[in-house]
Amino acid sequence: MPDSEHHRDDPTAAARFAPSVPARHEPFPLKGCGALDWGMQNRLARIFRPETGRTVMLAIDHGYFQGPTTGLERVDLTIAPLLPYADALMTTRGMVRSTVPAAARVPIVLRASGGPSVLRELSDERLAVSMEDAARINAAAVAVQVFIGGEHETQSVRNMTRLVDAGQRYGIPVLAVTAVGKELTRDARYLRLATRICAELGAHFVKTYYCEEDFDALTMAHRAVSSGAAGLDMGRNIFQSDTPQAMIRAVGAVVHESAKPDDAYDQYLREPAPAG
Repeated sequence: MPDSEHHRDDPTAAARFAPSVPARHEPFPLKGCGALDWGMQNRLARIFRPETGRTVMLAIDHGYFQGPTTGLERVDLTIAPLLPYADALMTTRGMVRSTVPAAARVPIVLRASGGPSVLRELSDERLAVSMEDAARINAAAVAVQVFIGGEHETQSVRNMTRLVDAGQRYGIPVLAVTAVGKELTRDARYLRLATRICAELGAHFVKTYYCEEDFDALTMAHRAVSSGAAGLDMGRNIFQSDTPQAMIRAVGAVVHESAKPDDAYDQYLREPAPAG
């Protein structure tokens, strides 16, 4: 032990590569990732920037249950220009294969649950994508909706645990999405319950909601990451903005540069609107 301590403090190459000095092991620093397999840590490091440990995930998966969505009519025209500014893209396999450029380096978080539309009971979801197909798409993670308190709560939890089992086999992390709906409350007590259940049953990371109301998107983003969130998953606040590219860049400044909301909004205003 004294010899190892001596080598650790010695900056020379001979000391750093001495047999008594163990090889450095650096797990990806996202909370809870230290015990995951290398492949899972590597995929998470594609979603969360290693230098900040945070992510700006652009969500465009709305059509899987609500069909046509304003701002997503032509994903090739409205979303593709935003990809260089997104750390990850949450979307569906249909959209990946038909519209997302294969050369895009943005990691895919693949929506893996589905079934009912907005016309039916939303909690009645099933698994809609196999982990094998997620691997073929080269997804960095898969996402599943979990309806704690919903009519089909147990079924949605079962969807998640089956995906977690498959994810362990393939090295693909599972994102649990705490669902809210017209019959589910969006308050801290409910979301604390839902988030803890997802984590206890094996979800590798969890998307939940910011509870306080009446904040603009940039203030919400700032308060969320200041309170410990490892990033944001944002959709309509970006792609339905008057200037989506300016908005995603402003959100990125809040998340990765700790910009204050007013400064980020000033940056947003300075971004020129697209021609035409």
